[in-house]
Amino acid sequence: MNRILTETELLPYLMGDSTSDKANAMLAHQWENFPMAKGFHEALSNVREKSLILNGLTVKIQFNPARIVSSAAKVDEKSISERKCFLCEANLPIEQKGLAYGKDYLMLCNPYLIFPQHLTIPHRQHTDQRIDGRIIDMLALTKELSDFVIFYNGPKCGASAPDHFHFQAGNKGFIPLEIEIERILNESKQINNSDEISLYRAKPFNANALIFLSNNPLQIEKSFHKAYQYLANLSPNEPEPMMNLLSWMIDDQYCLALFPRRLHRPAQYFAEGEGNILLSPASIDLAGVFITPIEKDFDKITAEDLQDILNQLLINDPTMDSLCEALV
Repeated sequence: MNRILTETELLPYLMGDSTSDKANAMLAHQWENFPMAKGFHEALSNVREKSLILNGLTVKIQFNPARIVSSAAKVDEKSISERKCFLCEANLPIEQKGLAYGKDYLMLCNPYLIFPQHLTIPHRQHTDQRIDGRIIDMLALTKELSDFVIFYNGPKCGASAPDHFHFQAGNKGFIPLEIEIERILNESKQINNSDEISLYRAKPFNANALIFLSNNPLQIEKSFHKAYQYLANLSPNEPEPMMNLLSWMIDDQYCLALFPRRLHRPAQYFAEGEGNILLSPASIDLAGVFITPIEKDFDKITAEDLQDILNQLLINDPTMDSLCEALV
């Protein structure tokens, strides 16, 4: 089945010629013609939100029942082997169509949306979720989808399809990390002295992160690879070092945020009784929008809970010190 929208199908929704315009037109088409996406898109207006202060920054808590599919996803090898891959074109719902991006990727509507405009961008071949060698693809998408934030969840860091490579994207102006980036950088330590690229040791929401800024994506790729190799040496038995990534354009600069991790899910996820909080953080949570698919968790979660969860998931300060020293 042909999954690519035709120009005739896209034209009634198109407001401009950019890739972002075409992506938004595709989403509008799908909200009218893909019943599951339409239902969840309409339900998004009823999603509850509240705000908390974390390390001086405002973060959002979202009660979003549709995200139980991702938050509670079974990602062990046995479970994955027993289900059809929901990102392979042959297994998509019959009404789901998208846009080709180059020869390797397909831009699709994410029906279980967090953002008002939420994309999933899978590879067109069934290949494992591994970022090594694909960071330049992420940065190319960042340039093309300049109205969006692109993000990547590692295979043990929130990806509900660790067996099929994919990015996601959501509209700018939604996640605190992007909204507050100027303030975050002002409060961060620049760890290099270069005209070609700026590297910052950041701690937004008290979560250790590296932020790369450059006009040249090849410079970011080079610096990212160095950080990747250092982290890989710390976990040689893992398929890739645990990490979440987000990227977006700031004027003509590429901005890449790297959150190195040490744990997939916090103790609260597995706790019983009152101690249980079904929160399985991925890129968007680390960027300041915490997704709770169960209402009791939304009602009771506190800034102290969030801080404890982040402390469990992210690498600690001594490891971050060593990583930054290796990048100087």
